[in-house]
Amino acid sequence: MKPVEAAHRWALVWQSAWEALDVESIVALYAEDAVLSTEPFREAYRGQDGVRSYVSRVFGEEEAPTVSMGKPIVSGDSAAIPWWANLREEGIDVTLAGTSLLRFDVSGLVAEQWDTWNLTQGHHDPPGEWGPFA
Repeated sequence: MKPVEAAHRWALVWQSAWEALDVESIVALYAEDAVLSTEPFREAYRGQDGVRSYVSRVFGEEEAPTVSMGKPIVSGDSAAIPWWANLREEGIDVTLAGTSLLRFDVSGLVAEQWDTWNLTQGHHDPPGEWGPFA
């Protein structure tokens, strides 16, 4: 699978699976030996079991997510994909805005993912120039 196709698939699956709190659809996007880093000072999650552990934990803390994905920027086997989510976390309305930096293997599965994100209280719409593609 070409990286541009893998990036679009990743964005579409993450959007729909996050909104459905569907862990296994997300895990299926990752290689057996994938590395997922969600914060710079946190230990990375390793392999599909690590991805499953992380996604299960955070989905267990979230309610009613509404997710938008921005257009992937793809270069070589890598992509940067911006995302925006409104949800309830521990009973509080919050907005998460971030970017996932991905490297795909030859089969189109995520080999590495490095996330950066910000969290604020309340539900906020993306800025006008932020263009979701999915």
